[in-house]
Amino acid sequence: MTVRRDFQESARCRSDLVIGREELFAGARGQLSSGGSVLLHGPAGIGKSTVLRALAEEYGATARTVLRCSATESESHLPFLALADLLGLVLDEVSPRLPAAQRTALESALTGRGESSLQRDGLALRLAVLSALRALAADGPVLVVADDLQWLDPASAELLGFAARRLEGTPVQLLCAVRTEGQESQEYDRQLRACPPGTLAVRLGPLTRAQVAQLLDHRGHGGLPRSTVREIHRTSGGNPLFALELGRALADSPTPPRPGEPLPVPTSLRALVLSRLDMLSVEARRTLLVASAGARPTPALLHAAGRENAEAECAQAAELGLLATGPDAPAVRFAHPLISAALYAEAPAHERRAAHAALSTAASDPIERARHLALATTGTDPEVAARLAEAAALARDRGAPSVAAQLGLLAARHTPADGGPGPGPEERRLAAAEDAITAGEVDLARDIAREVLTRASVPAHRVRAWIIVIDTAGHTMAEVDAVFPQALADAGDDPRLLALVHYQLAWRALIVEGDFTEARQAAAHAAELAARGQDRRTELLALAFQAQTETLMGHPEAPRTIKRALREPQDPRVACHHNGAGSARFRWLVMGDQLAEARTTVTALLREVRRRGSVESEVHFLRGLAETELRAGHCGRALDLARDSLRLARDSGIGETASAMLTSLAEASGGDVDRALALAREAVQHAEEDGDQMYLSRALGALGYAQLVAGDPAGTVRSLRRVRSLELGLGITDPARGRWQGDLAEALVRTGEVAEAQDVIDVSREHALRLGRESVLAVLDRSEALVRAARGDREAAVAQLTSAQDRLGKLGYGLEEARAAFALARLRGRGPGAAAFDEAARMFRRCRALPWLRQVEDALAAPGPEPVPDRPEAPAALEVLAAMERQVAALVMEGATNREIAARLFISVKTVEATLTRVYRKLGIRSRVDIVRLAAARRAR
Repeated sequence: MTVRRDFQESARCRSDLVIGREELFAGARGQLSSGGSVLLHGPAGIGKSTVLRALAEEYGATARTVLRCSATESESHLPFLALADLLGLVLDEVSPRLPAAQRTALESALTGRGESSLQRDGLALRLAVLSALRALAADGPVLVVADDLQWLDPASAELLGFAARRLEGTPVQLLCAVRTEGQESQEYDRQLRACPPGTLAVRLGPLTRAQVAQLLDHRGHGGLPRSTVREIHRTSGGNPLFALELGRALADSPTPPRPGEPLPVPTSLRALVLSRLDMLSVEARRTLLVASAGARPTPALLHAAGRENAEAECAQAAELGLLATGPDAPAVRFAHPLISAALYAEAPAHERRAAHAALSTAASDPIERARHLALATTGTDPEVAARLAEAAALARDRGAPSVAAQLGLLAARHTPADGGPGPGPEERRLAAAEDAITAGEVDLARDIAREVLTRASVPAHRVRAWIIVIDTAGHTMAEVDAVFPQALADAGDDPRLLALVHYQLAWRALIVEGDFTEARQAAAHAAELAARGQDRRTELLALAFQAQTETLMGHPEAPRTIKRALREPQDPRVACHHNGAGSARFRWLVMGDQLAEARTTVTALLREVRRRGSVESEVHFLRGLAETELRAGHCGRALDLARDSLRLARDSGIGETASAMLTSLAEASGGDVDRALALAREAVQHAEEDGDQMYLSRALGALGYAQLVAGDPAGTVRSLRRVRSLELGLGITDPARGRWQGDLAEALVRTGEVAEAQDVIDVSREHALRLGRESVLAVLDRSEALVRAARGDREAAVAQLTSAQDRLGKLGYGLEEARAAFALARLRGRGPGAAAFDEAARMFRRCRALPWLRQVEDALAAPGPEPVPDRPEAPAALEVLAAMERQVAALVMEGATNREIAARLFISVKTVEATLTRVYRKLGIRSRVDIVRLAAARRAR
């Protein structure tokens, strides 16, 4: 395809705006930093020029001389034009340094003052270009930036290639871009051979859907529904230029395309692909139109649709580059999705309807037949609407809720508004909106619901629409507060409708108010109303919500409520729902240390929701499985699952805060600590912006853990103190909900606040004993051992750590077991404890807990005193000191540095310094030397 210059991006582009190319950009940056050259290649519009400009801007500042050229197709016939762009501005500088013959040949070529050609002055010109570059390089580094190498005039291309192959050893680097259609294209091979030896070839491929969404948002088209972004990504094939042009066309369009209608393809893009259509016969063009209208066109389908010469006509199109050829011969595949979209958009409406009419009888799949029938029909038609509704139900059963939503909207469009048998248009729109929610297309669902509210008068329709509006708000429920009074007013005294609203009010109490008691009561009331209204689905959801709330509260009724939620009859839509009884049971199993059964449960739930195509539930259960693997110490597996959850959450816009929080925990345990900190802070920010009290405490818990792993105990204390305060206000008493208590106690010991650490342990232990949370009790014992060690009771600390490690291992908490082993090794020291360090390292390796493994390696590498046998009592002068102060003073007497003392006592260096200040004041001395002298004097007596 030929891309005109007026479509291309602005000339200035910073590297931080290169979207979706971060890894490739980093590789190219590394190559340039090491003195090498880079060749960017890929198809038209893929972003080569953007990356080239960003790299040139970054590295141009480091070069003494930057030579640039950017060729165009219309100028490619002019000899030496690119060479003039490169060397024209430096000709006066280099000419005096060239031999006479070379100077004459180069000046003639660049200025046109004399005739010059490669045939006549070939050797002199080649050597002149090489000598000019070497002369410039003698004064400092040279960067040659050449875009669109495919349009370089042949003479310039030959001269540049000759010089490039001979520049080894000189500080001349090439940064070039060339259009290629494939990794093995002849153009790519030719250009790479013309580059300096060792040139890094970087192929730019298509963007992902999430990256296209980011690009559109950055360029001011971020308000598009996710379903539209998905269609832009499909139509553009991930090509950023094409995606931007489609986004602009949608922004300029007064009305968005309706379901089944094509995206508006702008004239600029149509011109790229449709010029070749003029070379097709009329019949071949009609055959391609039928292919563009079909979902999976094949020659057999085209024959069935009345295209008798389909093979020959497709072969003609393939010769023109409109269709792809390859091993998947049975399929008719366009060379680029944009060709199909432009061809369809260009066709008159009556020809499109004729193509769909032919496919409505030719297609073998009932869903496809119904879709084509709808697109071939104008106006309302009850029979067509009924067939579309049946097709939507079939798509729903097949686990394709997005297809079901589109078919449902088509059914609503063809449903007469004046009543009649069967569901009306509003009911079908609401069903489509609910399918859109299942598919994760919340923007589409919200738009449908608001459209229904503008004209619906039936209370049941209005309440369903309000519920959809609330559902699509997710964890930003505070933004739809005004909806609840209107929904209650529309519900009247109908228990079935009131149950729907009160179930949402239960969620509001939890998310917005952070009131677990009110949430539990509202859920119980919703379950009662639903039972009266014989709405088993809402009753089951309300019972499951009540059970989850009671579980988090540590309420004694939780087991009984879970049993009620699991009683028959069950609704299959609720059984695997992320807010259903299966999810409540999974949460109970995880909190109750039944990890194997929890894994089996959540794996089955995940499999079922994937079959059904329920995106929100898939995101939720991916997190659940990741959390289970993390508890079991399978950090690598947990990290993969958490990242999958985060990718899906960001792609769909559902559950991003929760997925960022869980991924932070997984990164801190088995991945990158800096990324863990960034994700946790992102989750905290989003929860605060959304007013989501429930997830704010979880996000702060993840942040505190990441700070602990990063070696910032003071930060951990700040974050987890907030969690403690939040959960107290929320009424959460079960320590297995967030499992942050042991981390807070450990961080408090490291910062010297031992008394508060013991208080955290004592309060948490009381609740853990009441609820039978064995793993929490073992972690609290591990933390209490650190408290005892800080107070000087080393023997008891060793015994308690040994016991905690053994219990955690038996419960299957691999990472917590390894942390106990590490704490034991640090307590024993590097002499007798060397084997313990090896054991801790082995356990962390088994868990793939890389950040923790690095801590073991750092502890072994850090200088420190060898452990000493238990000492006799400190000199009498030290008896005025507190326990922590005596330990610090005793280690000073041994000659330990502040850093070594901090490592031995599990506290920070700042805490050591503050403790020493108190010691000096109490003993009436001024320095560490005085402590040593005082001890020596006491021993001399």
